[in-house]
Amino acid sequence: MKGRQPIVPVKKIITRSLQSYWRVSRGLTMGAQGCVINAMGHILLIRHAYRPGWHFPGGGVESNENVEAALARELLEEAGIILDSRPSLFGIYAHHHVFRGDHIALFVVREWHQPAIPLPNREVAEQRFFAAQQLPADINPATAMRIAEILEGRAPAQMW
Repeated sequence: MKGRQPIVPVKKIITRSLQSYWRVSRGLTMGAQGCVINAMGHILLIRHAYRPGWHFPGGGVESNENVEAALARELLEEAGIILDSRPSLFGIYAHHHVFRGDHIALFVVREWHQPAIPLPNREVAEQRFFAAQQLPADINPATAMRIAEILEGRAPAQMW
C-alpha cells in the first residue's frame, strides 16, 4: 500500500537498541573470532540466522572476560569446538564502520577437537568446513580477506 512504512524486523530493533546502549555505556567494544583450521587445511565458517553470509565463529567479549576466554566460549557455543591449546592471535582490527569503537581480535585455531556438532538454533543456522579454494559465494567479504591474509602470510589489515 502507498504511504505505509515497511515493518522493521524485531531483531533489527533489538540490535539497534543494544548498540545505542553500548555507545553510551562503553567507550570500546571488543569481539573475538577464530579462524578454525582442520588437518586438511579447511576453514570452519558459520552462517548465522540473523545476518547474511558466512563468517568466522565468534562474538563479543563480556565484562570481566578476556578475549581468549570469549573465543573459547563462542567456539563451544556456536560450533562445539573445544580448544586443545592456546590459539594464536593473528591481528586486532578496527571495526568502526559497523559500530564506532568496536574492535575484533582474530585468532588462528589449529589445535582443537569437536566432540559434537551443535544442531542449528536461533543464532547459528549452519556450520561447515570449506577448502580455501572453494569458499562459499556468499562469504562475508571481510572474512574472505582475513582468510587470504592468514593463508598467504600477509600482515593483517588495520580495518576489518
